[in-house]
Amino acid sequence: MAFESFADFIAMGKHGFFVWTAYGISAVLVTASMVQALRGQGKVRETLARQQRRAEVDE
Repeated sequence: MAFESFADFIAMGKHGFFVWTAYGISAVLVTASMVQALRGQGKVRETLARQQRRAEVDE
């Protein structure tokens, strides 16, 4: 293993703050992107359902 202990792994050779901050920011952005995509999917489904109801009424 490249690190002597778990504390050394967390410290990342004195670069731990920057490494873990980058991981944290990345995780937040990926999660936010997933949430935004799921919300958008719900809106698209609502729009399609509304259009389908209108089409059925017009027939």
